[in-house]
Amino acid sequence: MLAIQSQTACSPTRITCLGEALVDLICERPLERLAQADAFVPRFGGAVANVAVTAARTGARVALAGGAGDDSWGRWLRDRLAREGVELSLFGLVGGSQTPIAIVGVAAGGEPRYRIYGETIATVVHALADRLEDAIRGSAALFFSTNTLVSERERKLTMRARELALALDRPVIFDPNLRLHRWASTAHASRAANACVPGALLVRTNEAEAALMTGERDPERAARALLQAGARMVVITLGAGGAMLRGELRADAPGAQARVISTVGAGDALTGVLLGRLGLARFDPSAVAASLPEAVAESARACERWGALD
Repeated sequence: MLAIQSQTACSPTRITCLGEALVDLICERPLERLAQADAFVPRFGGAVANVAVTAARTGARVALAGGAGDDSWGRWLRDRLAREGVELSLFGLVGGSQTPIAIVGVAAGGEPRYRIYGETIATVVHALADRLEDAIRGSAALFFSTNTLVSERERKLTMRARELALALDRPVIFDPNLRLHRWASTAHASRAANACVPGALLVRTNEAEAALMTGERDPERAARALLQAGARMVVITLGAGGAMLRGELRADAPGAQARVISTVGAGDALTGVLLGRLGLARFDPSAVAASLPEAVAESARACERWGALD
């Protein structure tokens, strides 16, 4: 067991988010097939980066631990993060690597299709390999998703960060954000996600992810299973039906009306609001219940734009 002291009254306030930023090139008209696209608009992307920006917009202090390629797109992303108030002390541009580009087409109902070009960069490894313990000690909380669990090097570092955060009594917030095409199998993805549940202050999933992780199609049963696995609180989003909170507190937020254009980033917007409000409340669990309607409303607003942030 790690002999590390708990937080004190002088504890840090920064939320550290582990993950990459990337560029979404979005065709801003409905498509049946991606090959029908005739023009693309660059938008800020990357699930954890989207969450970090949304949390920063609430006024929370947020750092993104990761990076992008050392190229014009990487600098474009870094400049946007700086303008949004996200701390960049743990964010770097990786020399000799290109920033990944996601080509995005959106179906008539708003469901996006992604095709990612460019090499996968172990940005979290580059950002934290030599300073992981200092970074976690300097953080008030840790947020991450399964996107840094796919490759072996990033998985080891991410799980080490989680271990350190729990040992330091720092809140851990986990959003599976499962992208199954990145995994060898759904079983591998499910096991990796479930390994991150024990000890988490908050696990935020959608219905499909909760069912995959627990084998329970009913959201109530799925939430109960995640709580039994060790999460303190679980938020499951229900699409147009809103969201439910279970665990130390219980709340339900109805869906908010939206003229759906695209669901790109809708879940990230919801998670970002919850994360930011938690940070501002010094991780008082009541902040999740109090901010759930706001988070659902922000998720609905995200569906009315093409990009995750604008």
